[in-house]
Amino acid sequence: MINFKEDEKLHVLNHSCAHLMAQAVKHLYPQAKFWVGPVVEEGFYYDMDLGDDVIRDEDLPRIEKEMKKLAKDGKKIVRHEITKAEALEMFKDDPYKLDLINRMDENEQVISCYTQGDYTDLCRGPHVDNTKMCRYFKLLKHSGAYWKGDEHNKVLQRIYGVCFPTQEELDAYLAELEDAKARDHRKLGKELQMFMFSDVVGAGLPMYLPNGFTVRRILSDYIMDKELDQGYIHVMTPSVANVKLYKISGHWDHYKDDMFPAMQDRRDPDNAYVLRPMNCPEHMMIYKNTLHSYRDLPVRIAEIANDFRFEASGALTGIERARAFTQNDSHIFCRPDQIGSEIKAVTKLILDVYKDFGFKEYSFRLSLRDLDNAAKYFGNDELWERSETELREVLKEMGVKYYEAKGEAAFYGPKIDVQVRSAIGHDVTLSTIQLDYQLPERFELEYVDSDGTKKRPVVIHRAILGSLDRFIAFLLEETKGVLPLWLAPKQVVILPVSGESESQLKYAEEIERQLKARGMRVSVDSRNEKLGYRVREAQTSKIPVEIVVGEGEVNDHAVTVRRYGSKDAVKMSFDEFCSKAAEEIASKGL
Repeated sequence: MINFKEDEKLHVLNHSCAHLMAQAVKHLYPQAKFWVGPVVEEGFYYDMDLGDDVIRDEDLPRIEKEMKKLAKDGKKIVRHEITKAEALEMFKDDPYKLDLINRMDENEQVISCYTQGDYTDLCRGPHVDNTKMCRYFKLLKHSGAYWKGDEHNKVLQRIYGVCFPTQEELDAYLAELEDAKARDHRKLGKELQMFMFSDVVGAGLPMYLPNGFTVRRILSDYIMDKELDQGYIHVMTPSVANVKLYKISGHWDHYKDDMFPAMQDRRDPDNAYVLRPMNCPEHMMIYKNTLHSYRDLPVRIAEIANDFRFEASGALTGIERARAFTQNDSHIFCRPDQIGSEIKAVTKLILDVYKDFGFKEYSFRLSLRDLDNAAKYFGNDELWERSETELREVLKEMGVKYYEAKGEAAFYGPKIDVQVRSAIGHDVTLSTIQLDYQLPERFELEYVDSDGTKKRPVVIHRAILGSLDRFIAFLLEETKGVLPLWLAPKQVVILPVSGESESQLKYAEEIERQLKARGMRVSVDSRNEKLGYRVREAQTSKIPVEIVVGEGEVNDHAVTVRRYGSKDAVKMSFDEFCSKAAEEIASKGL
């Protein structure tokens, strides 16, 4: 998807179109007053106060019609520079513009505004030459927005739109938006009966339905098997812990605003418990439970763990960003000389997993601390510089392309994040590798070195699938819900040509029994409906394989196989089908 904010040409064009929209709104709603109309990654928006009027879906075409009329007129967009006093006089009846003017730097003596025909707006610019250049636009949606983002302020009307230099570019982008809507995991999750939300249960708390839980179970088994092959040990720790634990780790000081409120122990006022936001403190305690020699390291502790974060309601996005989620988490306790090899092994595991799922569009980000906000992090400069250098060197040695991002580090250390773009345009972290010298110090972790002295291990935090929930969201969007055979909640549906044929039904049930014995997820659809109807329903449910059986298949002990999305059907022996299906499932075929 295009980033309108970063594309200089589109940025100017879309900002100019935001003014065009405001002018059209002012014509239709003379009482309108405007707050800000910035360019954002997805295009532009303008926040406005329309008094008692409320924008509805049917109002957007009316505003577009007025915008087209203004664009066709092609008025010049003229910049003016005025004094602060003149600006205060010009916008004296607009409390929103007065607020902007009064909050400007006192040293800013010259203020710019732009005029197009009968409309003048306060703005730094720049803008295109005339309104005709803004004629290829589309208003996309509307919503409410608190003034200044403060929930205690009035709710303003917000209208979003996009603008392009040509109709062809606009049409292509709108087609991409339609594709993104079709890929939105929230839509797919509902259609495929994967998960649900309930206001009664609580916002941001997903409930997985049988189809969704099946996918989660398969993913959990998949990644745990890979971890076992690489020497990980799996544990289970509680989802709630004493606040004392998070005070030791530093999460209480640095992260408590993002945690659920603490639960006071009524019988002991000195104790309070909290739902955990992550699992590293518990894993530190598991490591500390045993005396370790340098020969024992690395110790790789892994867990499929339920975590909880009290995300702002506005940040919740289906299962991509929720308040309850499950992490494929691990902490590797190693000697300093093992850091490079361990990070390389984790990076290779990430790449292997992405290959299994066919992920190709992702980028590695080296997330560093921001020296201008040192209070956000703990630990000394020497350890931070060492850990940042070590991560950078590993990426270079492996030949992995990456970019650096200041301010994205965890409060205890830098990290390598694998970034993907969701169908709805969110830049999200799928996998992460974090290097940590700090928590071993805070938990006083030790191992006995070869010379008999006690030393601190280094901890590598890593999540391959990251949050299983976010991984499933991204997977649904990447595949449009068409999951590969090995992962699909229902792999095969068997369709007797005639639901009333006893021989066909008996043969279908025998196929079902044999496939289930081979571990496949299969069912028979023998409803009293036409075959075409049942085939279409299987396609709608995105079941990978349809097996059709008629009298010919019964007599030949064969099956007619049709794959999802294909118009072709192939007749083969039942044994041949079983062999091919088993091979595809075992190879994690895409």
